[in-house]
Amino acid sequence: METRFQKKSQIIDIGITAIGGVLSVGVMLYGVGQFGLGEAWPELVLNLFYIACLVMMALYFFKRLDSQRFNYWSSICIGVTVLLRDILFLPPLESYSIHLGCLTLAVILLLLLTFFYARKDWKRYTKRNLWLLFVIDMVIAGLYNYVIYLNPINEYTDYMLTEIWIRPTIIYGLVACFVSEKETQQEA
Repeated sequence: METRFQKKSQIIDIGITAIGGVLSVGVMLYGVGQFGLGEAWPELVLNLFYIACLVMMALYFFKRLDSQRFNYWSSICIGVTVLLRDILFLPPLESYSIHLGCLTLAVILLLLLTFFYARKDWKRYTKRNLWLLFVIDMVIAGLYNYVIYLNPINEYTDYMLTEIWIRPTIIYGLVACFVSEKETQQEA
């Protein structure tokens, strides 16, 4: 079966994302099963979008999905997860400044997704522009992680820490796909 990327570094980037994403989604699905659908249904909805991104990444990697469709639908899925988890249903945070910072960064991330991915000339973007998406999502995840460590630990803590890092892992893979695609086009 022919793959889109031939360099080992490109394949390793996608492999890291796939393994990390599948393990994280698996842990979250186990958490939904353990705590019940009535209590954990938002995580199940988010996981459906994460699973869609991972499937699209696999289809893109094995040349079953073209760049334009991959670009559009992965942007939509990640944008919906940002909108749901970080803007509409932002978890209550004890520190108002961190709460406001996370909300502001989530809005910036959503705007960047719209600006960078939803336009037709996405192939002109630089690596720095694309990696900015990953960096902002890492900062959001880091702030959430910090707040969770400040709060008392309960039975949800392990699942919350896992859920926080799923999206940065998937965005890393998506950006790696686009950066790799850009490098391939420049070589051709």
